[in-house]
Amino acid sequence: MFRTAAWPTCIGALLACVAVGRSQVPSPPPAVEVTPGQPARIAETNDTAGAFNTLVDRPREERAEEPDEIETDRDSFTPASTVVGRRRAVVEAAYSFLDNRRGLETHSLPELLVRYGLTDRVEVRIGFNYEVGGGGNETSGSAAAFTESPERPAGLIRETQVSYGVKVRLTDQSGWIPRSVVVLAGTTPTGGSHGTSTATQVIATGVTGWELPNRWRFDTAMRYGTASEEGDRFNLWAPSAVLRVPVGERWAVHAEYFGVYSSGRAENTTQHYFSPGVHYLVSRNLEVGVRVGWGLSDPSTRFFTNVGVGWRY
Repeated sequence: MFRTAAWPTCIGALLACVAVGRSQVPSPPPAVEVTPGQPARIAETNDTAGAFNTLVDRPREERAEEPDEIETDRDSFTPASTVVGRRRAVVEAAYSFLDNRRGLETHSLPELLVRYGLTDRVEVRIGFNYEVGGGGNETSGSAAAFTESPERPAGLIRETQVSYGVKVRLTDQSGWIPRSVVVLAGTTPTGGSHGTSTATQVIATGVTGWELPNRWRFDTAMRYGTASEEGDRFNLWAPSAVLRVPVGERWAVHAEYFGVYSSGRAENTTQHYFSPGVHYLVSRNLEVGVRVGWGLSDPSTRFFTNVGVGWRY
């Protein structure tokens, strides 16, 4: 039999064993928060878990990256390497003045282009333009026509066209892999002076671009189009490259080279242009801009200027 004096010792040892056993029992899992109509998620237990859960719980549409501000095709000869986005619309309009080396000056307006996003990668486009003067307008980024013969010494020429097409985003930028788009369009004359072309023109443009760490952007493009003049059918090629540099939060400047080359005609011509420009964001959805340019070869227009606006909604 145990002595009475041993009982306190035994009881103390038993309580110590119980305490040790309870300390080794794992803590219960975090509480699960359930909100009607929402997926269950684990309650935040620390800052890291909270940030992770917040990212996971966001809808996929909100996690998709979208442009922060409007980007038009009209602010340079090189089209933008982005699309407008799903269920977004951009309306662009501009006026161009061309000082031809020979013949009358050319006025081009309203260079209207309406772009609407069917999906995050596909947009449809429709445009309208009117030209009057001594030749066509081959310097505008969003004009309805893509011409090569800016000067017609015969006299005053009037012409109207409608354009229609689609723009598709192919790749997104990943390191040195550029983002890229392709633009397929058609242009049909709807009226004009006697002797102007009545043939529908087909235009295809490929654009690639990079956004650099300092927010500078470099875009290049190659544009191809069919053309005809007095029964002579030929091809047009237009390479271009533009460097865009932001100045503060709202201003941006750019410098651009583009050329227009013909092939397959009786007398091929080559045009070279240098064009700087400046753009201002009135808001994230409204942009105004001005660009000028000089022809660097004899067949080119001597000087041109373009002023326009773009509105996203």
